[in-house]
Amino acid sequence: MNPILPADLQAFLGTLLAAIQDPLVWWEAGVLLLAAAGAWLVHRTVAQGIEQRTEQVDDVYAVRHLALKTLQRIQFPISMLLGVLAGRALLHAQGYPVKLLDLAVPLLVSLATIRIVVYFLRKTFRPGPAVKAWENLIATSIWIVVALHLLGWLPAVLESLDAMAMKVGNTRISVLATLKLVLAVALLWLLALWLGRLVEHRISRATFVNPAMQVALVKLVKFVLLVLAFLLALDAVGIDLTALTVFGGALGVGLGFGLQRIASNFISGFIVLFDRSIRPGDVITIGDKLGWVQELRARYVVVMDRDGVERLIPNENLITNEVINWSYSDRNVRLKIPVSISYDNDPEEALALLQEAARANPRVLADPPPTTRLMAFGDNGIELELRVWIQDPEAGMGSVRSDINLEIWRKFKAAGIVIPYPQRDLHIRTGLPDLHA
Repeated sequence: MNPILPADLQAFLGTLLAAIQDPLVWWEAGVLLLAAAGAWLVHRTVAQGIEQRTEQVDDVYAVRHLALKTLQRIQFPISMLLGVLAGRALLHAQGYPVKLLDLAVPLLVSLATIRIVVYFLRKTFRPGPAVKAWENLIATSIWIVVALHLLGWLPAVLESLDAMAMKVGNTRISVLATLKLVLAVALLWLLALWLGRLVEHRISRATFVNPAMQVALVKLVKFVLLVLAFLLALDAVGIDLTALTVFGGALGVGLGFGLQRIASNFISGFIVLFDRSIRPGDVITIGDKLGWVQELRARYVVVMDRDGVERLIPNENLITNEVINWSYSDRNVRLKIPVSISYDNDPEEALALLQEAARANPRVLADPPPTTRLMAFGDNGIELELRVWIQDPEAGMGSVRSDINLEIWRKFKAAGIVIPYPQRDLHIRTGLPDLHA
């Protein structure tokens, strides 16, 4: 007897070795192999057709789409099950034992059922692309546990996993406890994320909550749910929560050695959200970069500039550095457009044409109205300035300047008003004394 393996598992291995030596068992093994090969061929043949049918579907065909995806997931176990049932009936009619095939039937039924349940749960909860990518692994892991239970091996396997343990101080850590913790954290984490998305959907539809407060509430709720999920997972596997004091001390040391920037950005993010200094859709300038706030994240803010480049700005920079918010309390923004004309032209006529050019632009507000000013008598000409107001800085301010300047150029050209070149008058003095005399 092997002292490492449990007694139940050793007894099963002995029975399995004896069964392998029986020639009649090979008939059942042959039926299983033929059923698996046939199911694989059917899966390869039909799967491509199902994928083509589900590529171009809309909401009208949602039920059909769901049915085809479900069929795709249970096609292999159902096809193999039909082959096993046919082979079992044939062997039973010939008087051969079918114990192995009798055991394969519930295993295949459970595999098909688990795949359907996991797929429906993913479609219902919609936890994200990660679960979709891991769907087959999740379904297979659950099926392995169910298969061990049907075979009667589960208690022995659990006993073996629990026997593989190590002592850390007064705490015993086994492989079984670790697996339970990982499973509990994963399930409760997914549930917390789903509840967070549900709360986010509800809050986003609340018209009486401004966008910045919506983001703050959603982040706060998600943070609380994730922390609660982690604590519940620790409690579910029997870990004493007082042991978290050690983790808290380690976290404090980590913050002191290098994580303080992460904590600072995280806390700064909540400060920005709750004081509502920056909200999604605001036009801001940080340094010499102007952009539009797209998202407020826990660690950074997503700002898109005029080139379509998304910049990830740490929240700490928004607190410690000077930030120009063009739409903080009022979305109206004033633009100043300088223009010079020749001293030979009439400045009053030029000011009137500037007013007309401003009013011709659809983005320029009528209230406050455009204004014009004669700023100075410069070296090269008379310096004028057009001042206009717009209400949509997120649509771009350079485009407004360009359109108005182009309209000014047309009107000045039609009226014969000249925009002067830089000029300098050079006077040469005569009668200078002869230095060589």
